[in-house]
Amino acid sequence: MQEQDRIWTLVARKLAGEATRDERKELEQLLHKYPDMTYTVEMLLNLWAQEKPPENEEAEEAFERLVQRMAVKEAQKITRQTPSSVAGRVTWKKRPSRATRLVNSFMNSGDRINNYVKTSCRTLLRNKTFSAINIIGLAIGMAGAILLLLWIQNIYSFDQFHTKKDRIYQVYSRDKSAGQIEVWGGTSHPVGPGLKAGWPQVEETVRMVWVGAFILKKGDTQLQTQGFLTDPGFFSLFDLPLLKGDPHTALNRPHSIVLTEKTAARLFGKEEAMGKVIRIDSNINFTVTGVLKQLPNNTRFGFDYLVPWSYMKEIGWENDDWTNTSIATYVLLKPGVTEAKANALIGNLIKKNAKATTEIFLHPMAKWQLWSHFENGKIVGGGIDIVRLFGIIAAFILLIACINYMNMSTARSEKRAKEVGIRKVAGAGRHSLVFQFISESLIIALVAGILALLIAQSVLGWFNSLTDVAITIPYHHTGFWLAALGFVVFTGILAGSYPAFYLSAFRPVKVLKGTFKAVHAMVTPRKVLVVVQFTFAIIFIICTVIIYRQILHVQHRDVGINMDKLAFVYVKGNMSKNYRLIKNELLSSGLVTSVTRTNSPVTDIWADTDRYTWEGKDPQTRMRFVQFLSDDDFTQTMGLKVLAGRDINTNLYPTDSTAMLLTESAVKQMGLQQPLGMVIKGEFKDWHVVGVISDFIPGSPFQPVAPIVLQGPDKDWFGAVSFRLKKETPDVLEKVGQVFKKYNPDYPFEYHFTKEAHTNKFRGQQSTGELAAVFAGLTILISCMGLFALATYMAENRIKEVGVRKVLGASVAAIVTLLSTGFLKLVFIAFLVASPLAWWMMHSWLQHFAYRIDIGWWVFGLTGLVSVFIAIATVSYQALKAALSNPVKALRSE
Repeated sequence: MQEQDRIWTLVARKLAGEATRDERKELEQLLHKYPDMTYTVEMLLNLWAQEKPPENEEAEEAFERLVQRMAVKEAQKITRQTPSSVAGRVTWKKRPSRATRLVNSFMNSGDRINNYVKTSCRTLLRNKTFSAINIIGLAIGMAGAILLLLWIQNIYSFDQFHTKKDRIYQVYSRDKSAGQIEVWGGTSHPVGPGLKAGWPQVEETVRMVWVGAFILKKGDTQLQTQGFLTDPGFFSLFDLPLLKGDPHTALNRPHSIVLTEKTAARLFGKEEAMGKVIRIDSNINFTVTGVLKQLPNNTRFGFDYLVPWSYMKEIGWENDDWTNTSIATYVLLKPGVTEAKANALIGNLIKKNAKATTEIFLHPMAKWQLWSHFENGKIVGGGIDIVRLFGIIAAFILLIACINYMNMSTARSEKRAKEVGIRKVAGAGRHSLVFQFISESLIIALVAGILALLIAQSVLGWFNSLTDVAITIPYHHTGFWLAALGFVVFTGILAGSYPAFYLSAFRPVKVLKGTFKAVHAMVTPRKVLVVVQFTFAIIFIICTVIIYRQILHVQHRDVGINMDKLAFVYVKGNMSKNYRLIKNELLSSGLVTSVTRTNSPVTDIWADTDRYTWEGKDPQTRMRFVQFLSDDDFTQTMGLKVLAGRDINTNLYPTDSTAMLLTESAVKQMGLQQPLGMVIKGEFKDWHVVGVISDFIPGSPFQPVAPIVLQGPDKDWFGAVSFRLKKETPDVLEKVGQVFKKYNPDYPFEYHFTKEAHTNKFRGQQSTGELAAVFAGLTILISCMGLFALATYMAENRIKEVGVRKVLGASVAAIVTLLSTGFLKLVFIAFLVASPLAWWMMHSWLQHFAYRIDIGWWVFGLTGLVSVFIAIATVSYQALKAALSNPVKALRSE
């Protein structure tokens, strides 16, 4: 204490101009020994060196109080006089001009900032526990926000790298059905050429058909890949650069093929691919005319090869029916042609060429990824919904981490109050104190940002697999580092702004007199922050529970199909020609119990129609049905019940090639009382109903049961062969594969279990649920870290009170209850606030599903108990530690 008094004596002598060289050297040595006083002393010296008098009486009074409290007689002599005539030895100089002051301020700013940084670092190092909790909490929150923001940026960048993106559109179709306007992204084959030939406003059109059944063969190498059949103008619309080949001519020749870089390497290795010949389906030779640079991860076009559209006609896939909307068509408008103008011109194209009510319109590339969901003909959302959800989650996570910092800083306000008071009386203005505290926050945010990048990089692989994307952290982009710096500064200011203005508002007179009571000054903001923090955490918990309940609810929904040991293969090569031989051998070998074939796997919907008519149907009413093409033994293989009539059986009934099966929902929608034997008129043929079967769900399990019709095998348009295994073992599957290879030797045996295909439909919702669970866990972790730190400071501040209570006979349980009750009340208030908000959010989310759960009250009750348990577990350690402490140590100073 004597050395500190000596410091103030030397400071006063220096202000009075009486300090010798030895005394100034002694002052530097003492300040080096007491670094915490350096800032205050420097502020005092700067006040005297500012070359201007104090601007108000409060500043003079504060300076005088400081010196009266801490200095010796020499300083008292100075401060009792007016600032303009200090002891005749120290005089205030004339106030310099504004320009001079600005120059001086600029010249001194570097030293001032350096001083702020040094002081901030000392403060953080002196409070290691506080700093560690704040850094870890901010780092976790920032890492979560970084991952989500990178994902959002990736979604917004989808297909935005094309130079002609503002003129590229996809052609959509719309029509009325059951009183609603349905919209879909398919068109008929003639639409593309019709648009290009009929309107000069259209510069180019491109048709695309996805193909997943072609086998690319080069020597002994076979690849089962996916690609597109497309028009030669593909590269005129889309900027997918070729490493080799001419984009203007690459798809002009009938038997040309463009491979991606990866596919070319798989087929040719290090050998040059350009100009080489490969076979497709062991039928036709194709010449490689281009090698495409590997596709970026932010495009809708995922393929391994491109084949000219002319091959469609060669294999009999081209269809001139204007009403068969089964392909994607893209349009490039000429410069200056607006979307509205083009839609007004082309809307009735199908009506002019066919007896149909279907209209077409253009959907701009900018909306493909984010605005692709239509209801009753209007855009209502799409990917933007999940982007908003992730954006809100990112904001919540970052805000909770910042609230942690705010809470911790305000909780320590009593310890820092005297520091603020002394700095103020030493001449520090409020703005400099705000800058000091903000600088501390920025340093913490910078360290946390570095740690957050390490965390984000370490979990990036898991995040990509969960969200089914391939994002990377672009360290090599200058823009990324600028954005990262801005993100750190934003976080630092957001976290530190409230504590900075809160702490800098303390009045030094009350603080230095000891009349400042931090408890009363900070109780309201601290309670609000804790409530807000736990409100977010509880909302996350409730939402996670409801999302998982909805997923489980749909997963356990009866889809009507017996998926046990049921598998399927896609039809390819000679499989269709040799189907009867394959089926007979599989059955005779005892490997399977039944076999059938359909136009698509029973878990998918590849066709629907509203072209059916029947006796008694209102001609003005249009009804859409899911359409399947079915062969013999369909119900037996799929495990469906025949409710009336029989299954299709062309062996016993040759006329069953034009037979039809109806599901219960189809019969109900048609309004049929006696469906058996009725004639259903299709677009090209009449069908006779031979049976009614139980409902099944081939599409989304989240949607209501759709009416389904199953047509007999009038034409060989089958896309999948399904079979039920006798035993689901590797050796049985190997023998089944040998049968398929025997009759289809040029193709590998690739099977799919129906149960797995059904389970994959839940991937999107499961990813959402897992993300919600992960970020709920992070929210709880960050909140508990803050609560733990608050409990620690609370226990330290009330240690003497605990000691007195123990001396007076208070039990450990009573003290623990006393110290914990305040926090439990805040958590309970947060639960009351969070519950209605979470209910509203989940109620709105569930409205997107026709088949959904009811939100039960027990979800909120369980969440409330979990929240209380988490709070008790968090604060109990510090409460017990304080309750079990020795009261003698706490009261020794008394």
